[in-house]
Amino acid sequence: MPQSPPEPDPTAVGRRVRALREARGVSLSALARRARIGKATLSGLENGTRNPTLETLYAVTAQLGVPLAAVLSGPAAEPIVRGAAVSATLLEVFDDADATYELYRIRVAPGPGQLSPAHQPGVTEHVTVFAGVLRAGPADAPLTAAAGGHLRWASDVPHIYTVVGDEEVAASLLLRYPRR
Repeated sequence: MPQSPPEPDPTAVGRRVRALREARGVSLSALARRARIGKATLSGLENGTRNPTLETLYAVTAQLGVPLAAVLSGPAAEPIVRGAAVSATLLEVFDDADATYELYRIRVAPGPGQLSPAHQPGVTEHVTVFAGVLRAGPADAPLTAAAGGHLRWASDVPHIYTVVGDEEVAASLLLRYPRR
């Protein structure tokens, strides 16, 4: 039986979040307010006493102006991050002159969907569906794709991931973060 990828180490993630926040000269209160999360949640994240959810990490990294991979332990360990409906495993990070790319293997569970916060301006998401039917994209105009289909959208707005039907969705997710 294959082993599940490890959860990211909350202490290491918290250290990275704190270091990024402090390097930018942003207070804990200011970052919590900008990310629209509780100050206690951010404090717990930075102290490693809270397991970070995908939604929380995206909200924080968007406000820090960094890709999600900047706070994870890196692709070699293949950490898995869970949200309300999405489980994402970081496979690789690519850099080129114009952008940073993060490649994830994702699973989306049937049932209530997931609302993801906006990423920083210019970020795009590209999803290729391998199994199931996925509705994803901007919360006010989601797109739908079945196995073999592809979705693309600007993710600098709140966006959703929802399964259509009862079959879990298996997909790849490529995020493109433009260089500023």
